[in-house]
Amino acid sequence: MRQSGTREEFEETLAKLPLRERKKILTRRKLIRVAVELFLERGYDQVSVAEIAAAADVSKMTVFNYFGTKDDILLSPMEEHIGDAAKAVCERAPGETPLAALHRDFLERVAALDASVGMSDEPIVLKLRSLIEETPVLLSRALVFRRRSTALLAAALAEETGDPVTARLVAAQLGAVGDAISEENRRLLLEGRPLDEVAANAVQVAGRAFALVEHGLAGYAVKEAKGEKEAKEAKGEKEAAAS
Repeated sequence: MRQSGTREEFEETLAKLPLRERKKILTRRKLIRVAVELFLERGYDQVSVAEIAAAADVSKMTVFNYFGTKDDILLSPMEEHIGDAAKAVCERAPGETPLAALHRDFLERVAALDASVGMSDEPIVLKLRSLIEETPVLLSRALVFRRRSTALLAAALAEETGDPVTARLVAAQLGAVGDAISEENRRLLLEGRPLDEVAANAVQVAGRAFALVEHGLAGYAVKEAKGEKEAKEAKGEKEAAAS
């Protein structure tokens, strides 16, 4: 069960599930929370699976029933989303471009406050992302996930178009848009910005970013001649004063 929306919405959805399923989800979340707390306190390499099990009051075997390795405790939520972009493109409506499909999918995830696009202000989620960024072995695997996601998207595009080279180029650009905005969402939340403010900003930034890819980079960041910027600013001020 992927978590999106507010805590209240998650708990409401959870309450509708059978007891056994609820227990599995809650145990999994508890293991992640306990592991993150231990890693932050002592360092990732200094904590064993046995110590995580003891702190969570479960057996070591229980931990391995949920996660194959220690890395998986932190990275499995990310791995669940590797195929999201390819899925959105493959399931798009007739007449819809891959770019439009991914833009729409991204906005839907922002609206749902989906953690996969950085839209979660839960302390445990923010701590988890920081921990991954600060731990080389975890960051390395996270980057592999991104490459796999791009490869899956490229494969889906190549199958449709028959042009694998262009498909890889397009997949890299579209994947980078989502990654960049998601990282910005997390950065703003770590600064303490309200979730609704971050969501509104993400919608605006996504509009600009996807438009930039759609219309190409021909007019992007053209370097102005010396003094040209100041002249434009002065002209703008003069026009504003006249109005």
